[in-house]
Amino acid sequence: MKRKRKKKSIRQPAKPKPTQGAKAEVSDKALREHLVKLLSGGQAYAEMRHILAELPEMQRGVKPAGAPHTAWQLLEHLRIAQWDILEFSRNPKHVSPQFPEGYWPVSEAPPNAEAWDKSVAAVGRDLAAMKKLVSNPKTDLFAPIAHGKGQTILREALLLADHNAYHLGQVVLLRRLLGAWAGA
Repeated sequence: MKRKRKKKSIRQPAKPKPTQGAKAEVSDKALREHLVKLLSGGQAYAEMRHILAELPEMQRGVKPAGAPHTAWQLLEHLRIAQWDILEFSRNPKHVSPQFPEGYWPVSEAPPNAEAWDKSVAAVGRDLAAMKKLVSNPKTDLFAPIAHGKGQTILREALLLADHNAYHLGQVVLLRRLLGAWAGA
C-alpha cells in the first residue's frame, strides 16, 4: 500500500499578536469613548442642549393635561439626579438628598429666566465632569466605589446616561404637547 505524501506547504510567517496589555489598552480606550458618546446623547435621540434650547419662557412651567411634570420640574430633576450621581462617583463624603422629595423642585415653574439658564448650565457642567471622569485612564471603571455598596464608575455612568435619556424623552414629549418642538 502506498502512502500519500503530504505536500509541503510554505508557511507564512506568523503575524505578531498584540500582547494582552495592548489589547486591554485598546479595549479600555474604546469603552471610554463609547461611554462619552452615550453620555453626550445625540445617537438615538437629540442632544440635551437641543432638547433644552429655545423653550419659550412662558411654557417652562406649564403642565399639559395628562402630563405628570413641567419642563422646569424635569430640568431640575435631571440636574439634581445627575449632580447626585456625579458626586457619589467622586466624593466619599457626599450625602444624597432625601428620596424622592429631594430630587424634585417644589415649584412647577422657574422663578425667572435666570434660574432656568443656571440649571441648564449646571446640567452641562456636571455632564462634562462625568465625561471627564470616565475619559480619564486613571479612573478604574470596574473597581467598586470604596464608599458604595458594589457600585462602579461604569455602573454610575450608565445609570446617568439611562436616567438622562428617559427624562429628556419626557421633555421632548412635553414640548410636543406644548407645540414647542421643531424636532430633529
